[in-house]
Amino acid sequence: MRGCALAIDIRTLEAELARFPGAVAGFPFGPQPTVFTVAGKTFAMLAETVQGARLTLKSDPVLAEALREAYPAIRPGYHTNKRHWNTIDLDGDLPEAVIWNMVQASYELVQAALPRAARDRLSLQEPPA
Repeated sequence: MRGCALAIDIRTLEAELARFPGAVAGFPFGPQPTVFTVAGKTFAMLAETVQGARLTLKSDPVLAEALREAYPAIRPGYHTNKRHWNTIDLDGDLPEAVIWNMVQASYELVQAALPRAARDRLSLQEPPA
């Protein structure tokens, strides 16, 4: 880690990502990152490295660019489509509310793109509190 306090505790973040309806955590690329999917579609990737913890989330392209301009801790998605994904450095420099809003938006974007039958199955599950 960089020596800065994390904006959000990693274990708390993992637990909250896993609470979304239909969310599944997996390791398709090895031990890092933890990839969170809904109906097989990725909505978040969480990695802990020697450089620090980072979270990659899907975003609306216009919003993705605005967030990058507003916050230095947000940059184009690491190993993802730079137009649709942002990576957040979780080093404490970003307000928690921004992170949680981005997490929620990422899940909702991915969920909205799912086939109707998959969305209907998810609607029967409990949303996170």
